[in-house]
Amino acid sequence: MPKLWDETIDTHRRAVRDAVLDTTAALAAAHGPLSVTMSQIAEETGIGRATLYKYFPDVESILIAWHERQIAAHLRHLAEIRDQEGDDSRRLEAVLEAYALIRYEHHGTELAAFLHRGEHIARAEHHLRDFLQDLLAESAKAGHIRDDVAPGELAAYCLHALNAASSLPSKAAVHRLVAVTLAGLRAPGTGSFPHRRRADQQTAGPGPTGQGLGFTEPWREHRPSRDE
Repeated sequence: MPKLWDETIDTHRRAVRDAVLDTTAALAAAHGPLSVTMSQIAEETGIGRATLYKYFPDVESILIAWHERQIAAHLRHLAEIRDQEGDDSRRLEAVLEAYALIRYEHHGTELAAFLHRGEHIARAEHHLRDFLQDLLAESAKAGHIRDDVAPGELAAYCLHALNAASSLPSKAAVHRLVAVTLAGLRAPGTGSFPHRRRADQQTAGPGPTGQGLGFTEPWREHRPSRDE
């Protein structure tokens, strides 16, 4: 079979698979993951049931595949954030902030509760801990954070702390949580982290909200009132 024909078939299969994943996730978000059927998915995607079963055996396997795709995209995003920043301390702050915003924007739904279990979650968490541990080790070596605690323990501290972003009411609260987490990473007797100027702070005023993590939303400093 010619190579071009093989590539065309592979492209078509990927397109069908992606359409199935997107359709299933949308149905699960709208009606709940336990209410979705393979017949619904096939009809909404525009393919036959027999074709759908060639790709996936059941609804749960489709949702897991969709979630794995989402997790992989998040990890790529964190790696891109890390690679964009030059200074070790600013790289660390940028990555922690991006992770906290991911947690903030993906929580509280029946679909999220259904998906956050299983072996694929354990694999993703292990990958994330390793990724963050390497970044923390670099920052400790450069003298930006404490070196009296192992990087693996610091990675666990950061992840546990920032997972709380899923229950916070606003992005401003998420930014404060990141600041508190960074404060715990400082070596005893050192000053604060040099703050990275976020892209959303560089805009002159409110602009259109971006997709994904929404970094373009203007951030306003929290100024407690007398009643707080």
